[in-house]
Amino acid sequence: MYFCIMSKKLIPAYLLTFVNVLGFSILMPVLPFIVNDYGAPKWVFGLLLTLYSTFQFLGAPFLGSLSDTKGRKPILLISQAGTLLSWIIFACALLLPDFPVFGLALPLLIIGLSRILDGITGGNVSTTNAYVSDITTRKEKSYVFGYLGGIAGLGFIVGPALGGFSASSSIGYLGTVLVSMGISVITLLTIIFWLKESHPEEKRVPRNRQPMWKSIFIVRRVRELNPSPLIKSLFILKAFFASMMAFYIASISLYLIDLFKFDEGELGMFLLVAGAFLAFNQAFLSKQFIKRLGEFRTLLIGLGLSTIGLVAITLTSDLYWFIGFYYILNLGLSLSFPTFNALITIHANPKKQGEILGISESINSLATAVFPVLSAALYGIIGYQLYYIIAALPLIAFILALSTIKRLGKNAFN
Repeated sequence: MYFCIMSKKLIPAYLLTFVNVLGFSILMPVLPFIVNDYGAPKWVFGLLLTLYSTFQFLGAPFLGSLSDTKGRKPILLISQAGTLLSWIIFACALLLPDFPVFGLALPLLIIGLSRILDGITGGNVSTTNAYVSDITTRKEKSYVFGYLGGIAGLGFIVGPALGGFSASSSIGYLGTVLVSMGISVITLLTIIFWLKESHPEEKRVPRNRQPMWKSIFIVRRVRELNPSPLIKSLFILKAFFASMMAFYIASISLYLIDLFKFDEGELGMFLLVAGAFLAFNQAFLSKQFIKRLGEFRTLLIGLGLSTIGLVAITLTSDLYWFIGFYYILNLGLSLSFPTFNALITIHANPKKQGEILGISESINSLATAVFPVLSAALYGIIGYQLYYIIAALPLIAFILALSTIKRLGKNAFN
């Protein structure tokens, strides 16, 4: 009965997580064709992706901090309404006439504005995580964040397939946008009628007002927030891991195409299977690791496997061996994702949880906004050897994690 109640409470968080990932993944197979149809160069596609991540980076700490002051539900309502509005703007852009403005088609400029709005409101990940943390016990946090990771993985599986299928309908790209709008409406109604406020007034703190542009200076924000030494260490570890993910995501498709000569369908099928394993590992297998070993040891194993996997996938051109090596990397990522969020929420000051999770999400968004372009450029120069550089990032995080235990004591993560 208790599990059932907890599941109902968490449904809005599950939907928000899914929709936030979908906002990025559903356009992956569609946006390049939209850009091409309007006669724009390929860098415009990269720019549209960067706009979303950059403004998500700016929005996450602002919304997270605001939720500490105003409560979780109002912020989630506003942010989801903003996401819905961004899709409406996107739909309007597709209906506009194609004439040039500053060298680009007007619809592309309007789509850029919609991606900015979706990025800012998509920063509600920090508020969603704070909501989950409010309604779960310490023991439940690790498992629930594992489920959320699985749902995020599901978003990466469903999104590209849903985007490609809906774009092939008689109304073309507008079909993809209408599907996204429908999902956003369902999520908004779920928040209105299902989600209960989890952060009562007596636990709220006065808002520290500052311009949103200050969100860029993560180090300054951490200094002003002054979290515990353990949280600061987790932020550093996450910065290395997030950088690794940004480099990896921007180059893996290029590497698979070069190595196996995949066409679009074969690449999509490979990523579909990889995403399915990622979702399963995060939602279920990570739970078993955490139950037996605890969050911190699970994180160490995840970082270690990520390092090994990144090197191993460069050692073969045989597809079946590659799948085996790729699973090592996949498992490493699956163990690392949920344990970072779990450790941060467990050890964060409850009164500043939204702001702390906002900074955590900003680290992800900043890495995604900055490093993909660099990753693609480096891959074009040095090819698969880029993965040796990428592998150094989780390895450094692994070494720093061990030094944190030595510095703060063995019981620091208990």
